[in-house]
Amino acid sequence: MFEVKQSIAIAKPWLGDAEAEAVTRAIRSGWVTQGPEVAAFEQEFAATVGAKYACAVSNCTTALHLALLAVGVQPNDEVITVSHSYIATANSIRYCGAIPVFVDIEPQTYNINPMLIENAISDRTRAILVVHQMGMPCDLKAILAIANHYHLPVIEDAACAIGSEILWDEQWEKIGKPHGDIACFSFHPRKVITTGDGGMITTANPEWNRLFHLWRQHSMDVSDTVRHGAKQVIFESYPMLGYNYRMTDLQAAVGREQLKRLPEIVSRRRFLAQQYSKKLSDLELKLPTEPRWAKSNWQSYCVRLPNQLDQRQLMQAMLDMGVATRRGIMCAHREPAYLKHFKAEQSLIESEQAQDSAILIPLYYQMTEAEQDYIVNILKTACQV
Repeated sequence: MFEVKQSIAIAKPWLGDAEAEAVTRAIRSGWVTQGPEVAAFEQEFAATVGAKYACAVSNCTTALHLALLAVGVQPNDEVITVSHSYIATANSIRYCGAIPVFVDIEPQTYNINPMLIENAISDRTRAILVVHQMGMPCDLKAILAIANHYHLPVIEDAACAIGSEILWDEQWEKIGKPHGDIACFSFHPRKVITTGDGGMITTANPEWNRLFHLWRQHSMDVSDTVRHGAKQVIFESYPMLGYNYRMTDLQAAVGREQLKRLPEIVSRRRFLAQQYSKKLSDLELKLPTEPRWAKSNWQSYCVRLPNQLDQRQLMQAMLDMGVATRRGIMCAHREPAYLKHFKAEQSLIESEQAQDSAILIPLYYQMTEAEQDYIVNILKTACQV
């Protein structure tokens, strides 16, 4: 047995002096809520992913909520999506009073199976909400062909996918351009870059972008920055229902520095994922692979266990040796909050099997070769128990 020499987390954000100095800059400016740092972060994020517009919000869940509202999702509408995702994906649909219609996943990519979407479309379908699970791009070309045929908008839950790429018209393009109608990102600490918490919405539609910026601050028709700089007194108004979905300038200042780190972070994560695939190739595990048209940012490295291995037992064995893991991505339809609040026209067996037989192992920028070797050896040992 191995001596427990260290405690290895499932993920670690890479934050340093640059981010601390950026927060100090925002504090000293006197403007700490949504303001000039947020505006600059939006511009820089849009440029990074190749989007025309970007709107910063409080988290990816609120981003998804606003995206669904923008494309016209209303109570009792249906939105096609996956159960196999963090529960926020389905929750955002229910916030609109709509019904999530769950479609099963492809076992190779853990993403929505495009071949199953058409059978889930009804006269109540108002949108398709796809997920780039664990940073792996989904098959957008196949999905958009179906969506365009039925005149349905496509929203990309890109919570995990900052820095991921897709081959589009023979060119590699960043997830978030967006290739559908709207893409939504997360800056939670477990994501590739972080602002502590936070989200971003990208689109090419100027009217939707206007609505995002309006809705995120209670639909106040005059921004704080405009009112603050005005030479005359301005009385704002609130023309429609809005929300408190703002990002602070403190968060945005951190996000701007994190964007500078993004290429290096993604490059390192791709290297570590390649090393995992080499070091684990002799085990009876199903390892993740990229379709030829996709480049993951490797937000997570997920392995599938053979039938004879017990997921919980293996995870506990690794935890006992100081290595944190997570089970396969959850399925919303299995949660008590969803027992009577979804539709599924087909079996969700692939989603359920992925949750029950997969584990996520540690992956983060600062991981050393020694740490990775320790994780691999502990996993190999646990597989033999």
